Amino acid sequence: MSPSPARSSQMHLGAFFHPTGNHVASWLHPGAQPDAGSNIDHYIEITRAAERGKFDMIFLADAVATRDGNLDALKRWPQYMAYFEPTTLLAALAVATTRIGLVCTATTSYNEPYNIARRFASLDQISKGRIGWNVVTSANQTEAWNFGREAHFEHGERYDRALEFTEVVQGLWDSWDDDAFLRDRDSAVYFDPSKLHYLRHKGEHFSVRGPLNVARSPQGQPVLFQAGSSEAGKEAAARFAEGVFTAAYTLEGAQAFYSDLKGRMAKYGRTPDQLHVLPGLNAIAGRTEKDAKEKHAELQALIHPDVGLELLSNALGGFDLRPHDIDAPLPEEAFAMTTNGSTSALKNVLRWAREEKLTIRQLYQRFAGARGQRTLVGSAEQIADQMGAWFLSHGCDGFLIQPSHLPEGLNDFVDLVVPILQERGLLRRDYEGTTLRDHLGLARPVSRYAARPAAAE
Repeated sequence: MSPSPARSSQMHLGAFFHPTGNHVASWLHPGAQPDAGSNIDHYIEITRAAERGKFDMIFLADAVATRDGNLDALKRWPQYMAYFEPTTLLAALAVATTRIGLVCTATTSYNEPYNIARRFASLDQISKGRIGWNVVTSANQTEAWNFGREAHFEHGERYDRALEFTEVVQGLWDSWDDDAFLRDRDSAVYFDPSKLHYLRHKGEHFSVRGPLNVARSPQGQPVLFQAGSSEAGKEAAARFAEGVFTAAYTLEGAQAFYSDLKGRMAKYGRTPDQLHVLPGLNAIAGRTEKDAKEKHAELQALIHPDVGLELLSNALGGFDLRPHDIDAPLPEEAFAMTTNGSTSALKNVLRWAREEKLTIRQLYQRFAGARGQRTLVGSAEQIADQMGAWFLSHGCDGFLIQPSHLPEGLNDFVDLVVPILQERGLLRRDYEGTTLRDHLGLARPVSRYAARPAAAE
């Protein structure tokens, strides 16, 4: 590959941290931290490792419920059973790091806009401008039962609520002008009332007066992310997202998604460079291809069939696979399944079953090994080649790296792949700014009130 990228910018990297790693059996690996979900020292270690690799950010997912289902399978699968609430965790990581961006999920389905606006604005102050919010609509039925609902929101309603929720949060983030707080002892004036703004929002889902009791944040507003590839998800991303996490398996498919998503932005008055597309990448790097394949095989051998079937069943909208031969093809009736959860996961599993004729065991190994994301197993050179090809061909703006097991999988990537990307001019050698917006090359938003006359209040 040419050492000089054909694009004017360098790729962006995020590190996606499931507590023990991205692989469903990662906690069983001898190099993993089995109590990772409740171990702050572990999170500090891996976040500092990503900062050493000059990643733009780390990213934490969330669910506001434990997993529900077959307990014989779930007892072998720790994800979402015991782990830190992510905004609380980001506050701790903010004071343990200095440059890396800190991003986490908070659902619009089971939160209120004022609480989320306040929490993330506070985090942006604590971190000195390094925070991002991944805006999601919950896909887990069991979450509804923890918030007084017998049924989960339907897919379309979830997105309508999410759009209004996000608009309210962004409005609250502009409650104060940047220079509103005078804190002048001589005049005994703490703030300028003319620079305080009441939102007074009344909509279909929310009624919020405001203002927010947090000063305008260092970034103006925390960076907004979105995940999901449904039509509603893509429209939401085109409307407000500044980063998109997605699943992509082929360069052609990635290019089509990239072009489609960025092509939708103009109708919302936005330009393509205001949004970065970051597909998930489960990169298992070795010093040689043989070394990497051995690492991958070791992890795949740890997948318990009960866990594989439970994970695949969830992706298939609850279809019970236990009565079926796991070395046979997916039963025909599974192809008629629908879901109120992740439509992307369902479509991907059914596509693999149809196009590649994978057995149930092969399907759960594919899905469990990377949570449905693209997997690259190879030498550091091979992985850097593939990443560069996608970036330079406008299949993405970077990647959300999902280490198979932590901390080893992340250290392998930082120590082996990052130096190659840097040598090729595809990745920064050091941070040039201090905020997440600086890292992503995103402008600091101007307050919606900045150009309005006082009489418009």
